[in-house]
Amino acid sequence: MNCKTVLITGASRGIGAACAKLFSEKGYNVVINYNNSEDEALSLCESLENRGYSAKVFKANVCSREEVNSMIDFCIRNFGSIDVLINNAGISQEKLFIDITDEDWDNMMNSNLKSMFYCSQKALEYMISEKKGKIINISSMWGMVGASCEVHYSVAKAGVIGMTKALAKEVGPSNIQVNAVAPGVIQTDMLKGFTEDDLNDLKYETPLMRLGTPEDVAKCVYFLASDDSDFITGQVISPNGGFVI
Repeated sequence: MNCKTVLITGASRGIGAACAKLFSEKGYNVVINYNNSEDEALSLCESLENRGYSAKVFKANVCSREEVNSMIDFCIRNFGSIDVLINNAGISQEKLFIDITDEDWDNMMNSNLKSMFYCSQKALEYMISEKKGKIINISSMWGMVGASCEVHYSVAKAGVIGMTKALAKEVGPSNIQVNAVAPGVIQTDMLKGFTEDDLNDLKYETPLMRLGTPEDVAKCVYFLASDDSDFITGQVISPNGGFVI
């Protein structure tokens, strides 16, 4: 069994939950972070424990430095390390650019970008001293090419990519790899406002003729966390079915 520990933010459902399941199956200790979705997080943790896996839950608003610090201290206190940090928590919103409010903008930047700053900075206190670690940031294909009616979301996700590349250069000498995964159209709650026709249109715009699954993304994340990616850092992998090439 692998004795490494992974902390996944926003892990109660969607991509985060898929990562929690896959990493558990691979033998990792898993810390499931949530903020609002308590029932889903507890249910996920219970299902993993019932299968004999090592998992714990921690409630934290990752937009709060104090709560993030407590969460990572909890991880190290319970498992002795934080080997992999998956910065997955985030929000999305469709809105015309001229209608975006100050509150919309600040919420988007805080949830999708500042949260990664807080989590990565605290985790690196441990990783740098250990001279090892992996940080995987979940961006979006819209952070690579931009999306109409999602300007603030695209800006935040582009910022994630910029942070990934710059931080990879800074912590590389400490044997820490920092990479990003930029998913395409994935079947998660972020699509719940789309009609069946909308989803079919997105499917037909995708060369592989299907929407992605959380498991598709989790497999990319796991590769970047594994020893097989030890010479990969500062990179962006985009599982998007060919939607963006």
